Amino acid sequence: MTTRRPDPPARASAGAPSRRTPAAYVRAVVALGANLGDRRATLDAAVRELDRLPLTGSVVCSEPLETVAVKLDGPDADAPAYLNAVALVETRLAPTVLLGFLQAIEQRHGRVRRERWGDRTLDLDLIVYGDVVSDDPRLVLPHPRAAERDFVLLPWLQVDPDAVLPGHGPVAALVAGRGAR
Repeated sequence: MTTRRPDPPARASAGAPSRRTPAAYVRAVVALGANLGDRRATLDAAVRELDRLPLTGSVVCSEPLETVAVKLDGPDADAPAYLNAVALVETRLAPTVLLGFLQAIEQRHGRVRRERWGDRTLDLDLIVYGDVVSDDPRLVLPHPRAAERDFVLLPWLQVDPDAVLPGHGPVAALVAGRGAR
């Protein structure tokens, strides 16, 4: 499920960037999940769509991890199991613009937002956008529950063993500190 494109072009190192010099790429971490329909095909299609986003360089995705569905009060053994993955996306899109593209991809795959913790054909969460910290109600960064979610942390470590969750520290330490669940 790994997609790679050439590394983003380097910025000119001497002097101020010209108007033609593209903005620097930022690494965004996107969590993918699906528990309805052909989960693997949906995740694969979503990664291909991430790879085709404008102003985006490389996209690297973990292998999917099957997990039990989780509701607000804990595991939901009655719900279909999820496939979860994490994609690292090198992008020049602003965080809110990237979020808009993620929501459009979800909609193309039949995502319906009826209940907050409901089953879904596709869920794309923006976990981290570089080192941006935001408490804007439209986009909280880093994702407020990422540190608690092994279905995010474990696949993230797969594609970035040195990952750091801003405000929480190394992802490996978060997982090791409580044992993978």
